[in-house]
Amino acid sequence: MSQADWDPYGADAHLTPVFGRLRLRTLAMLRWLAIAGQTVTVVLVHYVLGFTLPIGFCFGVILVSAWINTWLTLAVPPQRFAKEWEVFLQLGFDVLQMCALLTLTGGLQNPFVVMLVAPVTIAVATMPARWSAGVAATALLGTLGMWFWSLPLPWLDGGSLDLPGFYLLGLWIAIFIAVAFTAIYSWRITSEGRRMATALAATQSVLSREQRLSALGALAAAAAHELGTPLATIQLTAKEMLREMKDDPLLKEDAELLVTQAKRCRDILKRLGEERAASDERHDRLELDAALEEAAAPLRGLGPQLEVRLDTSSSGSPPVLQRQGELLYGLGNFIENAVDFADTRVIIEASWDSETITVRIEDDGPGFSADILSKIGEPYVTTRPGIVGQGGLGLGVFIAKTMTERVGGQVRFENAGQQGGARVLMRWPRKRVEAAPIVR
Repeated sequence: MSQADWDPYGADAHLTPVFGRLRLRTLAMLRWLAIAGQTVTVVLVHYVLGFTLPIGFCFGVILVSAWINTWLTLAVPPQRFAKEWEVFLQLGFDVLQMCALLTLTGGLQNPFVVMLVAPVTIAVATMPARWSAGVAATALLGTLGMWFWSLPLPWLDGGSLDLPGFYLLGLWIAIFIAVAFTAIYSWRITSEGRRMATALAATQSVLSREQRLSALGALAAAAAHELGTPLATIQLTAKEMLREMKDDPLLKEDAELLVTQAKRCRDILKRLGEERAASDERHDRLELDAALEEAAAPLRGLGPQLEVRLDTSSSGSPPVLQRQGELLYGLGNFIENAVDFADTRVIIEASWDSETITVRIEDDGPGFSADILSKIGEPYVTTRPGIVGQGGLGLGVFIAKTMTERVGGQVRFENAGQQGGARVLMRWPRKRVEAAPIVR
């Protein structure tokens, strides 16, 4: 098992890439553009350039597409998202309509045959493979049919262009390759976009959670302030009840208990407010070794020995950091992964100079496999057996790396050398993470 299997915290447990969705209005608009382009081309070629076309049949094919598009525009709400089978049927029709028009105007010899790539590209970008493959197969079968039969390509002086069959075979192979390559390229780009969008959504979710946790302290202080007034009222009312119940020992005892407990609550809230005010400055500033210890503390006692240290050869005193959830999350995430794959020890060492702060996290585990090292940090990079379909999608390193970069940091992954193990180097500009000096 390689250390590229990282998938910590389960932040990606419920995320799956989704396919793009098309509104019916988008499909209708694209078809109107195709109809306009086909009409202009037929008119230009037949009436302006003087090539003889079966003009009636050509306009008939175009009018069928226009009629269907008009019916869809009027009968179906244009804002509604199209279902996958609806997109398949509409794009499949576009392919067949274009094949029919090409068959009437020269088949494979018509240079506009390359336009068959357009609906295939849209299908691949918006539908799962089983549907987009059907659209691509329809386009390829259509071109295969044109190879066997089509009307001659109109030519100068009323003649026709007759290309050898072997040349037509080459044209069909070229179109096949163009459709297949464009489809694969479009699928790859679209898939990367979906995966990156899902990964960034997971990162934003984690960041939002960290920000909510950071806000709890301020919320507690506000609650202490707001609860003070009603508790004072309760205490005052209890004292009045106590004065009026001198002749009833049982009720007097209850009233005394109510007074003392209300006073106790007020004292607790007062102490919380004072501690919050006194600790804000200390809480928001974090010495470098304290930051490393805070990130490593939840992982102690889980097996490997954790060694946290500062590089004594660094110049000057250790920097004091701002408390930032992104920085601490990234540190904790990478340390947890090192603990997961270490055999006996994990070293966390910090060094600094006048410009940068560097943290090295190194373990004595198997290290990164050579075939995956260059991909570390990309979303969905995981080789854990049984991960797919069981929650993990390989977003852990991506989220930690993104969190670190959000506060200006950089992350580098490498193997530790002959002694084995993995090494993660995290580096930040001091001006982005160092706390401002205290002004007295």
